[in-house]
Amino acid sequence: MAHGRRSNKRPLPVETFRVPQVPRGNYLHVLEEKQRLQLKKFLLHRMFLVANIQANMEKKEIAEYYDQMFQSILKHHPAEVVTGLLLIYPTSMLHILESSDGTLHQILLDYFNQEKNESEFWVRKMKIIVISHNIPTRLFTQWYVSVVKVPVLYLDDVTQSQTLEEVITDFFIQTHKLALYFFSTVKVGIKGQGDNLLQVVPDLLPQEQTVKYLCKCEEFLDPATFINVYNKPMHVTSDSEVMWPAPSSF
Repeated sequence: MAHGRRSNKRPLPVETFRVPQVPRGNYLHVLEEKQRLQLKKFLLHRMFLVANIQANMEKKEIAEYYDQMFQSILKHHPAEVVTGLLLIYPTSMLHILESSDGTLHQILLDYFNQEKNESEFWVRKMKIIVISHNIPTRLFTQWYVSVVKVPVLYLDDVTQSQTLEEVITDFFIQTHKLALYFFSTVKVGIKGQGDNLLQVVPDLLPQEQTVKYLCKCEEFLDPATFINVYNKPMHVTSDSEVMWPAPSSF
């Protein structure tokens, strides 16, 4: 009788255990969120350029050339405004630019196309000294142009007695201090010191001999080489491509 009894107890329902979904992200999402919190639409970069120019170039002519270029680039890269500083020496120039990666690439591409298509282009032997990526803030509120009229006391060529490392170190110290000077003194809407930088901050302006010396250095990339590397696809060889098929039978 005991064996014939059926149990009225039903098996307890088995609870369905769900694995908690952990949100996963990557470094790109972190950077995008950081830019969103800082109200930025793109990563900000800073580029230092040096180049030789034709002698006796008018400041107005150079400024109009770059203004037209910046306006043309803005049509394809809206809201990516260019800020920075252009120092015009008698036969050379130093250009500091702040903007997005795409805008800076277009500026270099414009020079590359102009040099390739025009035999008498007024800019020659341009070199990229450094590009600082993902900088936290701009040091310039707008784009400034200043003419540096080199006096006699600047004719002492220090590049003859210094190594490249010493020359470039002094160059970086001067240019970064000059950028910090603009950041701390020049406010939004002010045109800056104009052509009076030599009288206001003479110790922060690199000598023209230094600029021309850097234009000749093979250690720095010219725009053509940089664009070629920029557009070149990356080919990554995996271990499987190296190890299989085996070079010989086992």
